[in-house]
Amino acid sequence: MTTSRPGRTNATKRKLFDATLRLAGTKGVVGLTVDDIAAEAGVAKGTVYYNFGSKDGLVDALLRYGVDLLAARLRGAEGSAADTVTALVEGMLGFFAEYPTFAQLLVSELWRTPGQWQQTLSLLREEVTSIIRGKLQALADAGDLPGGVRVSTAASALFGTVLVVSLDWLVFSPEQSLAEVRDSVIGLVRGLRTP
Repeated sequence: MTTSRPGRTNATKRKLFDATLRLAGTKGVVGLTVDDIAAEAGVAKGTVYYNFGSKDGLVDALLRYGVDLLAARLRGAEGSAADTVTALVEGMLGFFAEYPTFAQLLVSELWRTPGQWQQTLSLLREEVTSIIRGKLQALADAGDLPGGVRVSTAASALFGTVLVVSLDWLVFSPEQSLAEVRDSVIGLVRGLRTP
C-alpha cells in the first residue's frame, strides 16, 4: 500500500510557510514563536519541529522557498534588451505583489545586522542577483547596454530598486496597477532625457 506522504508533507510545509508569512506581516519574524505559527497553521506544535527542527529552520526554509519561486520567474526573462529588462522588473513586481510579506521579510532581515538568517539571505540574494546579472551580461555582450555600465552593480541596483519600490507601492500606493509601477521603473531605468 502506497501513501501520499510527500504530497501531504509538502502541503503541510506550505501551510506552515503561509502561516509564518501572515504572522510575520503583523508581528515580525523575530517575535514569532513555534506556538504562534502552529496555531495559525492549525497544526500541532510538533509538526513544526518534525518538518523543520525549529522556528529558525522553518524561516530558513521559507526564505529558500520564496527565492526559488522568484528565481523561476526571473529565469524566463528573455528577448530584446527592452523586453528582458521589462520582464525582469515585471517578474519581481508580480512576485512581490503576490507575496508582499516576503518582500517585507527580505528587506527587514537583509538590513538587520547581525541577523539570524544573514548567511542564508546572503546566499539567496546572490542567487537572485546572479540570474539578473546573467541576463544583463548577455545584453552587455550583445552591445545592448550603455557603455560604462558595470553589470554586477546594475544587477544589484535593479533588484534593490524593485524590492524597495514594491514595498512602497504595496504599502503607500496600492491603488496603482502593476503596469503603472512597472512603467515608472522602466522609465527610470531607461534614463533621463538630456536637454
